[in-house]
This record gives sequence, C-alpha cells and structure tokens, in this order.
Amino acid sequence: MSENSLIEKIAGLKVKLEQIQQQLSDPESMSDMKRYVQLNKDYKELEPIVKAGDEYEKMLQNYDSAKDLIVNEKDEELKEMARAEIAALEEELPKKEEEIKLLLIPSDPEDGKNAIMEIRGGTGGDEAAIFAGDLFRMYSKFIEKRGWKMEVTSQAAGTAGGYKEIICTVSGDGVYGVLKYESGVHRVQRVPQTETQGRVHTSAASVVVLPEAGEFDVELNEKDIRKDIFCASGPGGQGVNTTYSAIRLTHIPTGIVVQCQDERNQLKNYEKALTELRTRLYNMEYQKYLDNLSSKRKTMVSTGDRSAKIRTYNYPQSRVTDHRINWSTHNLPVFMDGDIQEVIDQLQIAENAERLKEAQ
Repeated sequence: MSENSLIEKIAGLKVKLEQIQQQLSDPESMSDMKRYVQLNKDYKELEPIVKAGDEYEKMLQNYDSAKDLIVNEKDEELKEMARAEIAALEEELPKKEEEIKLLLIPSDPEDGKNAIMEIRGGTGGDEAAIFAGDLFRMYSKFIEKRGWKMEVTSQAAGTAGGYKEIICTVSGDGVYGVLKYESGVHRVQRVPQTETQGRVHTSAASVVVLPEAGEFDVELNEKDIRKDIFCASGPGGQGVNTTYSAIRLTHIPTGIVVQCQDERNQLKNYEKALTELRTRLYNMEYQKYLDNLSSKRKTMVSTGDRSAKIRTYNYPQSRVTDHRINWSTHNLPVFMDGDIQEVIDQLQIAENAERLKEAQ
C-alpha cells in the first residue's frame, strides 16, 4: 500500500468518523437503542485508526520540513539536527505504516465483548478435575491482574478437589479478544496427588471461551423458554441449599439448557442464566464464522476446532509449551500464578501476521 493510498484511506475514515459523531448527537439516533449501540461500536473502532493516521501525517510533514531545512538552511548545527530527525523518522515511518495497515484490517467483530469461560476436567479422572481447578486459579489471577471482573455462574466440584466443571463470566475492556486464545484442550504431565508410586501421568482439561451476546445480538421469545426453579447445591452457606433460588432455562426450539445457582437472589440467577442462554444461541451462528476463519489461518488458534490440543504443562521439567506457535517457557510456577500475558502476546503477533498476509 503506497503512502498516498494510506492518506486517502485515512481521509475517508476521518469523514466517516465525523458523520458518526453527528449521528450520535442526533436525538433520533438515541431513540433507536440498537442503532445507537452500533454507532458507538463503529466510533470506537474508527477512532484509533484516525488517531494513528493523524500521527502519521504529522510525521510526514516533519520529514518534509527537515528535508527542506537541509536544502535551504545555512546553519550547520540546524542542518545536523534535521539530519538526525530524518534518520529517526526513516526508522519510525515504516513502523507507523505497518500499524495503520493492521488497524485497517477488520478485526474479529467479537473481540471487544465480555466472555463466558467454561473449564471442564477431561481424561484423567480426579487428577483432571484437580488440573481444571489449577487452570481456574491461573485465569482468576490473570483476570485480577488485568483489572477485569469474574463471576462464577455454575460449578461442580471434583471428588478429590478442583472442578469437574466451572463456568464463569468475565467482563472488562476487550476481554474476548484476549481470552479467546485459551479455547482448546490443555494437557498436564505430572505425578498426581492420588498416585502412590510416583509415576508421571498425563491428564487433560478443556477450556471454551465464548463472546458474551449482548441484549441486541439475539432476539429471545419468552414463549420459547421453559424456566425451572430449584434449590441450589454446593458451596455458598446454609441459605443457598434451603432457598429456591437456582434457575434452569431450557430453550425449547434448540434444546439448549443453562442453569445458574451462584446467587442467593432468584432474579439475579435468572438474569445470568438468560445472558448465558443468549450467548449459546449467538455462538451457534458465530461458530460458522470461526470454522471459515480457521480454514484460512493455520496458527489461529482461538477458533474452529475447540477440541484441539493447544498447550502442555510439564511439571517435572517446569515447562509450558504452546503447540500452535511452538512457544515454550521453563518457568511453570510463575505461569500457573497467572503470568500468561507473554504467550497471549505471541499468539496475537502470529494472528496479526496472518491477517496482514490475508489482506495482501
């Protein structure tokens, strides 16, 4: 993409951003909440591109001014300063161009959404449930570091610790765009707590991350939903087990069943269960998009086959390996303590390289 075509694209987007600004301040837009939400989303997507474009144009102007100064200025000291500025800009301009090219490629429309995360013990019995608990702790620590909020909606404890299954919602800025890389099968190699002979076993847990559907993403008809109310079970104190606060929702046309028993308040459980149901219905369509995407991107990862083995946690060697990008670290305790940003950064770099390749 040439310098001129980049500037032309940015100029066109600047006009579009101004039009969206005008529409957002129009009372008519506010009366149509679905349209207003979409306009806000479009504005947030365009704003960083226009900002980067403004910075790029300023850099080009400074480059031309510095070249002009070398030709017309007699003061050697000023000429030397201009040469230094040109050298710096010649290094920075290509980086800014790559940044804008990447911003111009449409991102996954779901990246900015909150997420629903499911962790389930797989093969390996009690040890798999314990490992699922370790993964939940790892993600809890990571989410806390990012300043996001996590709420557990459903859980089934393992007989020897950990979880057979735990489902939670994660809310914050751009949550799905980060956590989506964690979808897949996570394998652990270690001596289980239940092993008396000291032998290393291999167990697995699966992680599924779904973009949380917004109120306007799916239209739900109340006639299509059967609601069941029951006593909650599991941790949470005496009140949880004696109050009819747990909610189970069945979507009759698809047979999808969700339940929430985390809150003592029946209405709060209903709202959480409704959000999860909406998300599962939305993801039936979203999966088609993921399947199409995964057929194009080999390192990408977040998508397509959620049953694919993505990562191995080898305790005897203190090694974590991500099989999608052949990335490894030999600091497993720190990784399990929620320090997973580095591998996510590497996965994002790999995805961005593929997105640029697709665009070309």
